[in-house]
Amino acid sequence: MRKRKLADRLLFGYVWLIIAWLFLPIAVMIAFGFNDTQSKSNVSWQGFTFKWWGRLDEYQDLTDAMINSIQLAVICVVITTVLGTLMGLALGRYRFKGQGATNLIMFAAISSPELVMGASLLSLFVSTGVDMGFTTALIAHVLFCLSFVAITVRARVVGLDPSLEEAARDLGASTWTTFWRITFPMILPGVVAGALLAFALSIDDFVITQFTSGAMQTFPLWIWGATRIGVPPQVNILGTLIFAVGVAIAVINSVTARRRT
Repeated sequence: MRKRKLADRLLFGYVWLIIAWLFLPIAVMIAFGFNDTQSKSNVSWQGFTFKWWGRLDEYQDLTDAMINSIQLAVICVVITTVLGTLMGLALGRYRFKGQGATNLIMFAAISSPELVMGASLLSLFVSTGVDMGFTTALIAHVLFCLSFVAITVRARVVGLDPSLEEAARDLGASTWTTFWRITFPMILPGVVAGALLAFALSIDDFVITQFTSGAMQTFPLWIWGATRIGVPPQVNILGTLIFAVGVAIAVINSVTARRRT
């Protein structure tokens, strides 16, 4: 019994050590958003200040890059959520010719390195003479996020009880009414999870965006370019805000799930 308790304590301590190691870079990022640095290089602690929070718009190109990232992520989420939900429903509910190939392509898109997808999309756009910019970057984001949404929704659809939909139809509900009143509320957690996953993948993507965005800058691309001359504290603040929004969404989702149960 003592050995088991000791093993449990060691495992518990190991888990917390891993968690602390993962959150250490985030803590450093948040802290250096309050660093009273006197130069563009924000790598050494020089004092505590709130002044950078009032000067977020000091670098207009950084602001534009952040806006581009948010616009890309939001539009990508809307498109991939609609298409991915329909694909997930089809793959999880029906059997059709070419279903195996469709599953293979989706899993290949997830498992393939971003370098491969970025290079292939770059070759496609160059060979077809398409001017690269926001539109091509959006196409790329939709293509690599779509599989994640479809597979997430598909996993939710597979676990549904078809008798609930059959009961709704037996009571006179139309196909459209059955979908919105029965099917969609049941798959909604999967749809939300897929949408959040797509947003997270899109807003922080670097490799594929670097290949397909042309001269357009996103938040990760701007940070990469700024490392040559120094990353200002505003980058840390924007990163902190993104992290705070993600934590808020996770907390709201957790509270909502507990209330439902």
